[in-house]
Amino acid sequence: MTVRSEQQLLVREALARCESEGLVVRRPNTGYLVAPLLDRAALDDLYDVRLLLEPSAAARAARYATTAEVSAMRGSLEQMMSPLVGVATGLVTGAAGVFVIPAVPYLQALGLSRDELVQALGLSFTVSTLALAGGLLWRGALGGGELSASLLALIPAVLGMLLGQWLRQRISAVLFKRVFFIGLGVLGGHLLISG
Repeated sequence: MTVRSEQQLLVREALARCESEGLVVRRPNTGYLVAPLLDRAALDDLYDVRLLLEPSAAARAARYATTAEVSAMRGSLEQMMSPLVGVATGLVTGAAGVFVIPAVPYLQALGLSRDELVQALGLSFTVSTLALAGGLLWRGALGGGELSASLLALIPAVLGMLLGQWLRQRISAVLFKRVFFIGLGVLGGHLLISG
């Protein structure tokens, strides 16, 4: 058997397998064609079957998943969701000047430790604040008076951070998260009422 005939045999076997999978259609005296796309009814049927099978399959897989598998799934989900949450936070910040939603609930849902949560929130707030300041500066809405007032407001902000750090080391992680989110809720309520 020559190399050419071996290659032809491999191609024929591959096409036969593709035909059995429904990917190609064999036409006599013509050759193979790509299988036609699903029509609307077939597509609806396909998704109906998937809706029946996939939730129970996912539940079963989750029930028997190892800790390593769950961790890998969380990592994959985090990689997919992080850019979406970033874009949503940017849109909300651009529209309202508030960068708490949806970043804070998302970061909390990641199950970060107390210190990791505070660090992630600090990074998020810092980047958001710098982006907001850059936008205001670019639009000419951040002059000397506003800049001076902002620098003066750093004093109580730094004192608050030091107090928060001291307090964070002395209370449990659960109580810390509860107090933190109650504080955010009060701040959000204040902004809602005064806005």
